[in-house]
Formats: sequence, structure tokens, C-alpha cells
Amino acid sequence: MDGQPHEKDDEVPLAVPLLVEDRHTPERADSTGVTVITGYLGAGKTTLVNYILKSQHGKRIAVILNEFGEELGIEKAMINQGLESSLVEEWIELPNGCVCCSVKHSLVQALEQLAERPERFDYILLETTGLANPGSLASVLWVDDELESMIHLNSVITVVDAKNIDHQLHEHKECGKVSEAFLQIAYADVVILNKIDQLCSVVDNFSSKLVMLESDIHQINSLAKIVRSEYCSVDLDDVLHCRAYETKFASRKMLSDLVNTKTLSLCHDLEVSTVCVTENRPVCLDEVKRWLEQLLWEQQDFKILRAKGVLNIGGSEFSHMLQAVQDVYEITPVYAWEEHDVRSNKIVFIGKNLNEENLAMAFRLCTCEEQPAVKSC
Repeated sequence: MDGQPHEKDDEVPLAVPLLVEDRHTPERADSTGVTVITGYLGAGKTTLVNYILKSQHGKRIAVILNEFGEELGIEKAMINQGLESSLVEEWIELPNGCVCCSVKHSLVQALEQLAERPERFDYILLETTGLANPGSLASVLWVDDELESMIHLNSVITVVDAKNIDHQLHEHKECGKVSEAFLQIAYADVVILNKIDQLCSVVDNFSSKLVMLESDIHQINSLAKIVRSEYCSVDLDDVLHCRAYETKFASRKMLSDLVNTKTLSLCHDLEVSTVCVTENRPVCLDEVKRWLEQLLWEQQDFKILRAKGVLNIGGSEFSHMLQAVQDVYEITPVYAWEEHDVRSNKIVFIGKNLNEENLAMAFRLCTCEEQPAVKSC
């Protein structure tokens, strides 16, 4: 099928581009956002979930644990046993209008069960295991057609242990494997730098160390917002209202912030990093699609984990927003260009073994001019 990666005839394609041509994207009516909460073992995911549940926000919240265990979800005391469902171990009504469940098998089916409950939820929190790669979860929640009308991906929140993050980021380097901590930061929309009180007790120059840690995080993912915390006491707007995947909430300021995103000087020992490419001339939508599909779907000596960008599509009066997670991408019109707007293109890539020069050269070939017969990234 045109526009999909090449697969065997009897296989289901692994990725389908979500592409909306030059028109406004319809809003999701009565759709509940799913916030994925991830982080390395002991970083404070459960502390964050409990903080949200106990806060006086007046919202109905559902919490899903994708594995059941003392160290992985909300404490065992919060989960009763005995429900005969083969899908969900237990639903529990909690104070402040919250519901909690532990999933045995299908996450998608559990979300559908939540959506079908007669009472509406304002938010759904999905707490992952400490060793989870949130990229696969994000791509599934983002594109599942069965959920699109009632449940959508809101954002990925990664909790980081300020005291131990240095070790966690580099513990797998000797065996040549990118650590889960790297990937969890790479996919994050918000990074909560937690346990800064513990860091203060073990380092002499506390302020400088915090700045250095934030710099390391931004070298991996310059798009992420970093929030410092003790015991995950954060502004709930940073967690519940991020709306990173909801194009309908993309504003001029949001896209302007993206255009102005600074990518830091990269440390050569970082296995996951951020690079950006820019182009002042209008680009051809079909060429951008072909290029992205090559980057995301074909075997490469690098891997794109996440991408986000602003596009000036030739012949269109609308600015376009690009998002990609693993092998899925979306390009949607956001707002009409105004006379004073600077029409330009910028894409920020987060991934492994990225070469900024090669990406920039390939992106340049997507401009609205005569295209070479062969392009490579």
C-alpha cells in the first residue's frame, strides 16, 4: 500500500503515517488524555502518582499499572485481589475521585474499559515499570484508531533520580547497550528531576551540579521541560496539562518556542542525543514524507526515537507541525501564516548515532525545486 513501509503481503504494516492535508484538524470531542509516567527503578514514579492522587485538584483520575508488583506500581495495599477478569486484576475507587487498576494483559483493552465506564474521567495516568521503554507505548496510544475518539496520548513524563542519574545513564556503556534511563529521557515531554534534596546532601557545589545534570538531560533531549522537585511535589499543570501530542493546542508561542529551541554542544560519549536541521526555503510535502519514511522505516546505522518540527510547506498558507515517535509520524496544519511571520523549517531529532550534517543535507533536498532522482540521508 502506498505510504506504508514495505512488508510481506501477509504481514500487518508496522507503521502508518498520520497525515492531514491542508485543513484544520478536528478536535477530539469528550476525549480523555493518557499521561504516561515512566522513570528508572527508584526514581519516584509511585511517589508522583500518589502525590497527584492526594492533591486537591477536584478531577476524576484513573491510574493504570502496567505490571503488578511492590516496587513497580502503587503500593500493594491499594490493590485488592479477587476480581475474576482475565484482563484487569482490580478496579479500586480511591479518595478524590480516583480509580486504580493493575493490568494483566492488554493495555488497550483496559483503556477501552475505562472509556466505557458511565462516569467520565478527566485524566488517565499510566505508570510503567522501571525498565520500560516508553517509545512503544507512546506510538501505540498515539495511533490506535479504536481509541482515537475517546482516549488519546497526552504526554510522557519521566521521573529522574537526581542523586543517581549519572550512574544510570552510563551503566550499560561497557556492554555497548543504551540504558533504559537514556531512552526514558529521550521520549520525555517533561523530565522531573526528583530527589534534589538527596543530591544536596552528597555534593559540595549543589547548584553547579544541578545545572550540569540539566545540561546532560538537554543534550539527550533538548525538547523536554525540566522540573526540579523533592518528593515529586510539582505543579500539576506540568504533568496533567502538557498536551504534547495534541495538535489542536499548538499555539504560535509553542511553535515559536520550538523554532527557537537551542541544541547544546554534544558530548561525544552520549549514545542518545539531540540534533536539529533548518531550511529557510519552502519544502515539498511529498518529499518530506519520502525522506521521513526512509529515516523511520529503512534499516540505518542510526535510529530516530523522536522528532518534532515546524514546516513551511510550499503552496500552503498554513504552518505545519511534524511529530514522530519511533516508526510513526504525523504532519498536520496548525495555523494560517500571517504577514509578519518568518516562514521557515526546523526539525529537532532525538536518536542514536545521529549525524547532523547528513540529516541537514538530506532535508535540503526536500525544498520545492527540481528533485534529484536519488536521495540519501
